[in-house]
Amino acid sequence: MIEVGSRRRNQPAPPHAVFEDLTAPNRSASRPWLHLLDDEVLPEVLEVRAPDHVVWSSLWRRPDAWIGFSLLQGGPGGSTDLRWTLYVDEPAPDDSLTGHMRKRLNTIVNADLRYSYGQ
Repeated sequence: MIEVGSRRRNQPAPPHAVFEDLTAPNRSASRPWLHLLDDEVLPEVLEVRAPDHVVWSSLWRRPDAWIGFSLLQGGPGGSTDLRWTLYVDEPAPDDSLTGHMRKRLNTIVNADLRYSYGQ
């Protein structure tokens, strides 16, 4: 497996809330955040190590890709520093596909999930 993308950003919610959302996406009908495109599939949660590690299967019809999440306390306000890392089997996809996958993860995690917390 090789890493083809990673980003760390702060989420306004505390780590336990972000952890719950990553282990059960869209568990709350009043606060859905995992909005998939037509070429995407609902990920499976492959690995969980409470309270700071979650691994998803691929969002795409690429069984060789997976996403790792690490959660750290974000500071005195109770926020979470959340890092997603995208891994794929070699050979890496072309630059266009890699860019698309990174952009989608960034949108899902650092926009949709973040906005679901009211930010």
